[in-house]
Amino acid sequence: MNENKRQDLLNRMRGLQKDVERGRVVRSEQAATQTFVRSQPAFTDLAEYKQVAMQQFASQQLGMENPFYRAHEGASGATAQIGGKSFDNFASYDYLGLNQHPRVIAHASKALADFGVSASASRVVAGERTIHGELEASLAEIYQTEAAVCFVSGYLTNVAAIGCLMGPKDLVIHDEFIHNSALTGIKLSGANRRFFKHNDCADLERILLSLAGDYERILVISEGIYSMDGDIADLPGLLRLKKQFNFWLMMDEAHSLGVLGDTGRGIFEHYDVASSEVDIWMGTLSKTTCSCGGYIAGSKALITLLKAQAGGFVYSVGLAPALAAAAIASLDILREEPRRTHALRRNSQSFLEHAKERGLDTGLSEGYSVVPVLVADSLRSVQLSNELFAAGVNVLPIIYPAVPEGLARLRFFITSAHTEEQIKRTVDLTAEILGRLKEQNFGIGSMDVKLVMAQLAKL
Repeated sequence: MNENKRQDLLNRMRGLQKDVERGRVVRSEQAATQTFVRSQPAFTDLAEYKQVAMQQFASQQLGMENPFYRAHEGASGATAQIGGKSFDNFASYDYLGLNQHPRVIAHASKALADFGVSASASRVVAGERTIHGELEASLAEIYQTEAAVCFVSGYLTNVAAIGCLMGPKDLVIHDEFIHNSALTGIKLSGANRRFFKHNDCADLERILLSLAGDYERILVISEGIYSMDGDIADLPGLLRLKKQFNFWLMMDEAHSLGVLGDTGRGIFEHYDVASSEVDIWMGTLSKTTCSCGGYIAGSKALITLLKAQAGGFVYSVGLAPALAAAAIASLDILREEPRRTHALRRNSQSFLEHAKERGLDTGLSEGYSVVPVLVADSLRSVQLSNELFAAGVNVLPIIYPAVPEGLARLRFFITSAHTEEQIKRTVDLTAEILGRLKEQNFGIGSMDVKLVMAQLAKL
């Protein structure tokens, strides 16, 4: 290909118009005659970095270890091996205790032998494997929908789906506590955004009454179980508004599948409503199904569109076959052994009830797999986590900016495999240690303000 043909092809690929190109050339020529000077901040100058550095400094001043990124040895579930020691583990998404299930491991091993480690390409190009269709059919059956599609990341699922479906002429209304992945998807889409007060359908109705007529498409997003607070969305209230205002409803079931409903199918089973009343079912494969990735389930038209135009699907490698196989086996066990969901509910209710008896603030939790213990002070939350770790309990703090300062907490993930002894011991330790830390006024309030300000000035 000669140079002229090459340039012609490039211009056609870029869709450049002559007047646009002419304007670019003029601007380039003008810029060349001027002295252009600008400064680029170093990463150490960024306000975001300084915030992290200050948190690290405060922890050092109080002699606290960093509780994050501790490496686990081997598989983790209700227990974990860290640093050669065994811990009661309340930091795992393995809700139904399937991560080490022989059937799940065997199915993943067979897929590894049959398909290799990777799909090796985008599914659109050459990465489609028969096991992908099998998993998507299984998910569609769970949600009683026409079809489903899987993505290589749960976070990417929200980003790609929302970014594909919504645009600048549209409106997305979401619960104020929605997951960060949904917020990123909305930002990518360029859609207008509003939030309603947490689980408050009256506030959502107020927004719809004032804005519903101004937009071509409206999407409302809620979570089945809220991962930070452990409460359940008011699905009947959302569906009532959907009938009135005719918007798309998207439910994030990341922490609901395997948890809600008598057989663990999620929030639609919990409320005994038809799954078809929800337009978009979203979830992740990393919790109940002991894998990695995410999915959307819904109508055939929705799934066809996402497979053709969602960037996170079209331009990403296909889900690793072994991960797809693990998810398939987990879904099979979910169908066949509802007792696991019942055990999870029993354990979660036990944890919640005992925590309340010990005077712990469990916030909004309804006792379905996620139970927070609100501590308020971020530094106190970290210290509580560290002292529990020293006592043989692994649970992680959630601190600012993941939650507002004043709402810091420990977040306990309950599984069907936890024992009553583990639950009671953990709750008792938490109450005892937190009570002592409060008496000592341990936390931000005990910091040397002058020392903190001096350190801030150095950054």
